[in-house]
Amino acid sequence: MSDASFQNFLVGGLLVLIGAVVFMAWSVWRYVDRERDMEKASLEGVGHEMRINLQRLIAELSAVARGEVRMPSDLMPMSFPQLKSVLSRPVESSHLALSVIHASYEEIDARKLDMRTCLAEGEDVSLPLEAAITAMISALGTLYLWEEHKGHAPDVARSTRTWDVRDWMKKHKFNATALPGLHLRDAVVESLRNFGMTLTPKPLTHTANEYYAMRYDRMADPRGPFGRRRIKTAPPPPVIEAVADEADPELEAVVEPEVVEAAAPEPVAETPAEITEPVDHTVVEAEPEVEIATGEDAAPAVDDASGEPEAVAASEVSAEAETEPEDKPIPA
Repeated sequence: MSDASFQNFLVGGLLVLIGAVVFMAWSVWRYVDRERDMEKASLEGVGHEMRINLQRLIAELSAVARGEVRMPSDLMPMSFPQLKSVLSRPVESSHLALSVIHASYEEIDARKLDMRTCLAEGEDVSLPLEAAITAMISALGTLYLWEEHKGHAPDVARSTRTWDVRDWMKKHKFNATALPGLHLRDAVVESLRNFGMTLTPKPLTHTANEYYAMRYDRMADPRGPFGRRRIKTAPPPPVIEAVADEADPELEAVVEPEVVEAAAPEPVAETPAEITEPVDHTVVEAEPEVEIATGEDAAPAVDDASGEPEAVAASEVSAEAETEPEDKPIPA
């Protein structure tokens, strides 16, 4: 075998090996995926099987309550092959919920056996009928938890509104008036609440008339305007007896707190009032203006000390006359 042929053989063998591994992995994944789908379908089949059995049971109990059933053969036994097949092999779902469903079937079978016995012997079937109705209501609650809450226990399931339970029963054709003298949906809601499931809103404890009468009964209210008011009195202070231990001499010696005298305030020196100088209110009279005569009428001024006339230049007089402003009318 040449080198080229050996390389072709090696590459081809590796490709075939890779293809085989991929095919085996895909086959395993497909098998696991189909098993998961089949398990999911089988678990859904358990709920469907129980729903059909309960609908048939409600019809039989309704016929017994109306007096239409006379023969024991009219009450057929319960059969649940789907549940038995699921319980016979391991599944990922919780077996606790499946066990509860199986126990519900067994209880219903026992109650139907009691009714068949009473019908065969011609006895009254009222007590077995009530027991069968109670078992049927519990089974309806179990079916609701299985389909809507993944089979969780009532005290572990999430909080749910009561209308969700009623809507679920309405969707699956569980009529509220299927049994005479019983509201089926309210009975299932009350059964779930008794088992510990949190359902909102909570049931009313009083009617509206009773509630408001209870709240606004002014004569019965001790704090009302027409009732007897209770006066709050301050509780007496507790009496604490000090008991000294003879073995401990430190408890006998009571240390009195030292009284610190407050220091006297220092005297504050008064500041002398400011001395204000008296204000002179004498009025100084203005000196009379001296008129200066111009031209020929002007007389020569005579100095008191020297007696010589004071020369006044005509130019100075004319300059003073020019500096004085003249009142001229402002043109409009």
